[in-house]
Amino acid sequence: MSEEHPILSRGTVTIDTASCKGCELCIPACPPGVLTMSDAANHMGYRFPELHPGCTGCGACLYVCPDFVFEVYRFEQPVAMPVERA
Repeated sequence: MSEEHPILSRGTVTIDTASCKGCELCIPACPPGVLTMSDAANHMGYRFPELHPGCTGCGACLYVCPDFVFEVYRFEQPVAMPVERA
């Protein structure tokens, strides 16, 4: 049986997945650990990061990305994101 638990997000990012070259520098740079590499690949054949709930909008991913694929947004009030947990 699964339950929904809200996770507060203080920000979000958009990811230009078509321009990502899959360097994975953003994954360990993300303090809340909400970025993972996808199994899918873009048109160039590179895997790209996926965002999960809990982003703080800190911008660490933006600062380490050599291809500038991230745009960072911060919310004035944290937003509750429902997440199913098994």
